[in-house]
Amino acid sequence: MIALNLSKPFLKWAGGKTGLLPQIIPHIPAKIMGTYYEPFLGGGAMFFRLQPERAVLSDSNAELINAYVQVRDACDRLIQRLHGHQHLHSQAYYYQVRGQSLQLLTDIERAARFIYLNKTCFNGLHRENKSGQFNVPIGSSKTPWSVDKEGIKAASLALQDAEIVCRNFKDFPKHDLKDQDFVYLDPPYQSVSKTSDFTSYTRDGFTGGDQVSLRQLFGFLDSQGVPVALSNSDHSFVREMYDQWAIHSISARRNINSKSDGRGCVGEVLVTANCREEK
Repeated sequence: MIALNLSKPFLKWAGGKTGLLPQIIPHIPAKIMGTYYEPFLGGGAMFFRLQPERAVLSDSNAELINAYVQVRDACDRLIQRLHGHQHLHSQAYYYQVRGQSLQLLTDIERAARFIYLNKTCFNGLHRENKSGQFNVPIGSSKTPWSVDKEGIKAASLALQDAEIVCRNFKDFPKHDLKDQDFVYLDPPYQSVSKTSDFTSYTRDGFTGGDQVSLRQLFGFLDSQGVPVALSNSDHSFVREMYDQWAIHSISARRNINSKSDGRGCVGEVLVTANCREEK
C-alpha cells in the first residue's frame, strides 16, 4: 500500500502552491479539528500536503472536478486510459484530443483527456475560450511524457474520504461551517499587469467584482470565528481589500510568461484570520 504522506498533486497547475507551502504552512492552523474546505481546488497542493481526515473540495471547473472524482473512484481504469494517450502522444495527436467533443466522451474518457492535456500543454495552464473549449497550445518540453502511475494511485488513496463537488465559490456553504473547520481560498489572482492576466479561469472569467465577493466571503467566515486563509497577488487592490487582517508577504517563482525576461520571482500575499500562527 502507498503511504498517504507520499501523495502529491497529480496535475501540473499554473499558480500551484507546492513550492510555496513552506512559506504558507507556518501561518495556518497547526491541526484541523473539523473539516478542511478548499473552494478553488486547482492542483490541490494544500490538500495533499495537509491530508485532513475530513475535506470538502470544490471548484467551478466541471472537467477538473470530474478528473478528481475519477482519480478517487476509478483509478485503475483511468490509468489504463492514460497509457493509451501516452502511447499515441504527438503534436498532431495532442490537437486531435484537444478538439474532441466532450459530449461524446464518458466520464473516464473526459478525465483521461483532461489529465493528458494538462500534462502536455504549455506550462499546465488551463484556459478556455468563450465557447468553453480548452485552447492552450502544446508544450515545448523535450522530455517524453509518461503516466505517473504510482502518483495517481497515491492521490486516489488520499482522496478516498474527500467530498468532491462542482460549484462556484458564491455557492459555498458558509453558514454550515464551525470554528474548528479551516478554509483555504486560492482564487484566480488579481492581475498585476496586462501580460500576466490569466484570470480567465473558465469561460466566465474571474472579475474584480468576483474578488470583491470573495472578500465578503472572507469577512463573513472571520465574523463566525472560522479559520480562513487566502492567497492572492501582491497588488494594491488586494492589500486595500484585506487591510484589516494579517497580510503575509510570499515570494513566488512563476514561469507562465512566454518571454524568459518576464519570468522569475513575483510577490504574493497570504491573508489570514482566526489562524493559530507560529511566533
